[in-house]
Amino acid sequence: MRHRNAGFKLGRITQHRWALFRNLLVALFRHERIETTEAKAKAVRGLAEHMITLAKRDNLHARRQVLAMVPDTGVVGELFRTIAPRFGDRNGGYTRIIRAGYRAGDNAPMVLLELVDRAEAPKDKDKTAEKKEKAPRGEAGATGKRKKKEKAAAASG
Repeated sequence: MRHRNAGFKLGRITQHRWALFRNLLVALFRHERIETTEAKAKAVRGLAEHMITLAKRDNLHARRQVLAMVPDTGVVGELFRTIAPRFGDRNGGYTRIIRAGYRAGDNAPMVLLELVDRAEAPKDKDKTAEKKEKAPRGEAGATGKRKKKEKAAAASG
């Protein structure tokens, strides 16, 4: 029975599991989006949220607690300097998990774990400006029989 046994073991010994969590946290805070398996993302999501909550306090004790879990001082500085202030008015829910299909090798469910306010390019740009201008029929980009004849002539000659 698993009654009152919280947490994820992920088939690893304790030291390996915590090393994995630290590496995932460093990657998440460095890139603000990582692709990993669903089980790993669910296991590290709570730790990531806790690190951001600690960083919002912005004092020496909080910084030392984060450094105990996130071993990269540059990433910790970035967390305190830029990431935590972005979540100043939010009380949790700093990350999201987006399903991303299945891994080709072993069919493991893959997800994107990302920070919710991740800086992205605007999605609704002027779509008409992005579309390419179509060439009139019969000019560059000709299709149909003429195109096939040109390819056949080029291949034979």
